Amino acid sequence: MAKNFTRSDRIAQQLQRDVAELIRAELDHPKASLITITDVEVTRDNSHAKIFYTFLGTPEDAQLIAAKLEQAKGFLRSELARGFKLFKMPELHFLYDHSIDRGFKLDTLISQAAALPKAEDDGEGEA
Repeated sequence: MAKNFTRSDRIAQQLQRDVAELIRAELDHPKASLITITDVEVTRDNSHAKIFYTFLGTPEDAQLIAAKLEQAKGFLRSELARGFKLFKMPELHFLYDHSIDRGFKLDTLISQAAALPKAEDDGEGEA
């Protein structure tokens, strides 16, 4: 069974690939290679694109990266427009993806819970 992808889905996938490559190659920051684009959501009318990213580094560096992405979004949008055949290039909105951090915290909590001593069964349920 073939899956039907909307045009917005295909645009989002291409934007994710192209933005990741542009950030790696063109962003003028020494730690730009530590940015990972995790997801892109494009509105139905293709006027806005939410670009979710993560960053491996200190919180201070993450704030600098966020400011750098905001500063560079006009440049990135114009570079992306060269490779897309769209009537209007979506406006880019960069949002930090906290799901990776939450996943690490949950994994840590699960590991801690698994390491706790197990409660002994009192045997009331057995016949």
